[in-house]
Amino acid sequence: MIIGAGPGGISSAYYLREAGHTNITVLERQSDVGGTWQRNRYPGLACDVWSHVYAFTFSLNPGWTRSYATQPEILAYIRQTVADLDLWPYIRLNTGVASARWNDDTSTWVLTTDAGEEIEADALVSGQGMFGELKYPDIEGRDSFEGVAMHTGVWDESVELAGKRVAVIGSAASAVQSIPEIAKVAGQVHVFQRSANWVLPKEDVEHTPEQLEEFHRDPETLQAYHDGIMSFIGPSIPFGNPEINGAAEWVAACAIEVVEDPEVRQKLTPDTPWGCMRPLFSNHYYPAFNRPDVELVTDAIERITPTGVVTADGTEREVDVIVFATGYVVHKFASRIPITGRGGLSLDEAWADGAQAYLGITTSGFPNLFMLYGPNTNAGSLIPMIEFQAQYVAKMLEVMDEAGVDWVDVRRDSMDAYNDTLQADLAAVEVWKAGCSHYYLSESGRMVTQYPHSMWMFRDQVSEPDLDVFEVGTR
Repeated sequence: MIIGAGPGGISSAYYLREAGHTNITVLERQSDVGGTWQRNRYPGLACDVWSHVYAFTFSLNPGWTRSYATQPEILAYIRQTVADLDLWPYIRLNTGVASARWNDDTSTWVLTTDAGEEIEADALVSGQGMFGELKYPDIEGRDSFEGVAMHTGVWDESVELAGKRVAVIGSAASAVQSIPEIAKVAGQVHVFQRSANWVLPKEDVEHTPEQLEEFHRDPETLQAYHDGIMSFIGPSIPFGNPEINGAAEWVAACAIEVVEDPEVRQKLTPDTPWGCMRPLFSNHYYPAFNRPDVELVTDAIERITPTGVVTADGTEREVDVIVFATGYVVHKFASRIPITGRGGLSLDEAWADGAQAYLGITTSGFPNLFMLYGPNTNAGSLIPMIEFQAQYVAKMLEVMDEAGVDWVDVRRDSMDAYNDTLQADLAAVEVWKAGCSHYYLSESGRMVTQYPHSMWMFRDQVSEPDLDVFEVGTR
């Protein structure tokens, strides 16, 4: 059983089928495949990784129209991949998973769907990823607002913004992409910023008709284009080169110079180094603040009223629409669904000090549970990273069959040793110690999202499953 029909679920279904498994089911709570690219539809949404490497390696896309694809194009590509590879027979839509529990007596997983159906499985793959639960700010009066309030993660496309007064709360990824688009139609936009972020320009160009024709005509050219980009990002260590970090910050500082008002420009300038928070990219964010109908507000929000937003200085800005660009609860990973392992241990209890796993894929006390885009696997381009993990799962099941075992559970000492080294390596990344408030940390302060090494190092770490680090058993 696979939970989620986003890139993780699709990769899992593909690699498991290629390994000879036929009894595969992907359960998807939504009415379509695509995961975060199906749920997220806010204006301006686009990939911040080069399109040609934000793609399944088993289904490269010759039709990317530009360097950084937009959400509609990415979703269409994911749908087309499912159809082209005949993966639809494995997918059940509109089937959310309410809980999963390990049965110690039968050594199987029992899943309960939102509809109350119980399904038994030998192995469970969680393809939920990080971006499945919206995060709303804890602001007094948030529910009292009588206008339209929506999160960028559940954008209501029926809301007409033309001429409206709009408050955008937040200034990170979804805000940077959506604010320039909202400003094009709204009558007034108030941007409420808590922390300034570095925003780099990106070389986002359209692929020429000649390029597209060659990509479609010659698979080798398409593969070479993909491999050329991967040869750059694959061996790159995140924020490991001070000179590159400094150059990126210099480029971002130059980009801010386009803002004409010196006071606004100063407020948009971070006091933390590039890389301390999630890197952001946009060619349109800073220029948006030259518009007379866009206001940057840095005073803290005191409360939300039925008609607007009140800041700490007592000013109320009356608005028609509030957009919460406040991200996701990212530190839960698979535990967003109640999962119970051996001896009745819940995943919430196991992760009380922060999510952790061996190689980001398996966690002690939960046999045959494999996580994709799990703890500390965020690096580089996520689809290839997810593929490395899905390949590991397929190989693990093969190794289990060869060894004649029915279940594997990573030993606690193996997981602890891996995570002790991992956390020490994370602590060595200087920019992540600069005191930023970011989503990388769990409530305990443990860094649970980032991987401190290159994509190629992760690929090598997960290339061959090692049963010696697992407790194994038979039914």
